[in-house]
Amino acid sequence: MKLTNIIEIKAKLVLKTGLHIGAGDSEMHIGGIDNSVIKHSITQSPYIPGSSLKGKIRTLLEWYSGEVKSEPLSINNVASANNSENVKNILRLFGFAGHSENNKELCQELKSSRLAFWDCALNEDWEKMIREDNQLLTEAKSENTIDRITATAGNPRQTERVPAGAEFDFKLALRQFEGDSEELVKLVLKGLRLLELDSLGGSGSRGYGKVEFQGLTVGGKEEKLPENPFA
Repeated sequence: MKLTNIIEIKAKLVLKTGLHIGAGDSEMHIGGIDNSVIKHSITQSPYIPGSSLKGKIRTLLEWYSGEVKSEPLSINNVASANNSENVKNILRLFGFAGHSENNKELCQELKSSRLAFWDCALNEDWEKMIREDNQLLTEAKSENTIDRITATAGNPRQTERVPAGAEFDFKLALRQFEGDSEELVKLVLKGLRLLELDSLGGSGSRGYGKVEFQGLTVGGKEEKLPENPFA
């Protein structure tokens, strides 16, 4: 197993609608935000965890493969898959569980996970511009539930979001081992395009979390995402 290259995939991740990735609040304060976004513990600037990106992109690719299960695909799903190569490529990119002596040969074939996701910090220039204009880095989105019979609003709450227009620095690393196919790079790009077509974070069905990758480069070269990943 020889590592032959590490490709950096970079872009500016731009929010087209407000984004909410929760901080897991354990307390509620009267008059305060009910659901705050995750922030850097020192700077208090919002960021996008690499784990959120990895989880959502993997989920979308598993749905795309037609082999999605209630839990992430594992090495134990390869034998029963309708298209085992699709499952193998997902496991090559994201890693797998289910190591055993019975799967030793398959483990050696798939090798180590290829993708490493990084937390996405706010773009330095964008954050500086917002702070210099004395604007806030987040917004409070007020929401209500509506009584289906009386059409009256109730249970008001405020959700914190990073506003549309915010820019983050996106980066992931793709390890290449001897014998790896270019299909792995193409699958990553399909995953990014699927994320653009879907949503990131919470409340995607209510219009949150639409994102766009701008200025994408793969190994330092400009690249475009496939317009139709299903083609």
